[in-house]
Amino acid sequence: MDLAVAAAKEAVSLGIPALALFPNTQDERRSETAAEAYNPDNLMCRALAAIKAAVPEIGLIADVALDEYSSDGQDGLVRDGEILNDETIDVMIKSALVQAKAGADIIAPSDMMDGRVGAIRAALDENGFGHVQIMSYAAKYASVYYGPFREAVGSGARLKGDKKTYQMDPANLDEALREVALDIEEGADSVMIKPGLPYLDVIRTVKDNFNIPVFAYQVSGEYAMIEFAARNGAFDRNAAMMESLTCFKRAGASGVLTYFAPEAARLLGK
Repeated sequence: MDLAVAAAKEAVSLGIPALALFPNTQDERRSETAAEAYNPDNLMCRALAAIKAAVPEIGLIADVALDEYSSDGQDGLVRDGEILNDETIDVMIKSALVQAKAGADIIAPSDMMDGRVGAIRAALDENGFGHVQIMSYAAKYASVYYGPFREAVGSGARLKGDKKTYQMDPANLDEALREVALDIEEGADSVMIKPGLPYLDVIRTVKDNFNIPVFAYQVSGEYAMIEFAARNGAFDRNAAMMESLTCFKRAGASGVLTYFAPEAARLLGK
């Protein structure tokens, strides 16, 4: 927790406006019901509270998905091999509420369940959290680029099956537009496109069609490719990092969620 607070202090000093938090939940706290997701004393809530107390000016984006708490690594509750959409949303609502109480400024559902934005918005408003925003992962593709992240949060090795029944087909652009439109109608304040560089066309198309902030997630696989290539002498690391981030802005992204944030901020501040 002390390292998380230190990272937040560094981010503020570099001009980074917000942090996105994702927990690695221990095996003994994971379950088929993902009940740890709405434990007010879980790792996510304790981190949110600690950072907000020490660095109140930093924006805190709280991930709401069950893969970080489930024993099977799926974003949704599972029964007989089937993802339970509505039952999952019930758990996500409870999770969003404890996160808002802990200090989250933005709730970011990254699961791709149908109808979750509207349900979370209603619950936040009814419980006195009308000021808490929702950043919807409106166009999250069933991508191979999430591999390093899944290992980091402990869901990769335990993942049973895949996520293709609720995340999007990488070949489908039209579905992204439908998903974004639905999430805006349900009350999303901003939308996330994930992954980033392989989906620049999605970012541009969404930006051109909707009057809403559009964010890009430069995911762990993209980060790893740049790191590995640079270490093996393929190109200059900093130059590749900055070129990749520039691509997001050129495509129309309002902002970029990236693991390179501190380093990029230092270079931009020179």
